[in-house]
Amino acid sequence: MDNAARSAGRPTAQLLAVSKTQPADAVAALAAQGQRAFGENYVQEAAGKIAALQPLGLAWHLIGHLQSNKAEQAARLFDWVQTVDRPKLIPALARHRPAERAPLNVLVQVNIDDETSKHGCSPDQVSMLAAEIAAQPSLRLRGLMAIPAPYPQIERRQQAFGRMRALFDALAGQYPGVDTLSMGMSSDFEEAISAGATMVRVGTALFGARR
Repeated sequence: MDNAARSAGRPTAQLLAVSKTQPADAVAALAAQGQRAFGENYVQEAAGKIAALQPLGLAWHLIGHLQSNKAEQAARLFDWVQTVDRPKLIPALARHRPAERAPLNVLVQVNIDDETSKHGCSPDQVSMLAAEIAAQPSLRLRGLMAIPAPYPQIERRQQAFGRMRALFDALAGQYPGVDTLSMGMSSDFEEAISAGATMVRVGTALFGARR
């Protein structure tokens, strides 16, 4: 994706392969083609894959809702947690991050369209959560993540992406280490990249329909 986009003169973004429900051998096959970063929704499902594929040196992102009672395991397993949306998670992740590992990369998940069916903080809570993450030495604040509503009208989708970009720019202006805006999936990643996404989460377009 990145090479094709560069040659076409379009903005580029890191590709996160969403491997939830996919077996370890499917992940290994994609890794053999050069993909290094994978996203998982469930801590328990990911644990087996991470252990089985540990020799490959892949980067693992938690992109599903994180329950408080799974924070310890998530802090030990993952390289990134993209779904921090409430204060309670922050000290739990920080406390359980192994001292011998690099700081855990963290994104604040924003419910940008205020959907009752989705997790994520409200936009006005971003600053508070970011400050609490940045205060933890074992965590590294990297940016924001969102799953905008799949409106059929492209204008409404673009508005949500634009609001996320504005939040991201404001956060990056406050914290020099903020460099990641994770938004866009198989159905809308091109729109997200055009709006400023630095990371897109693609599953179906890479693996096919979920198993």
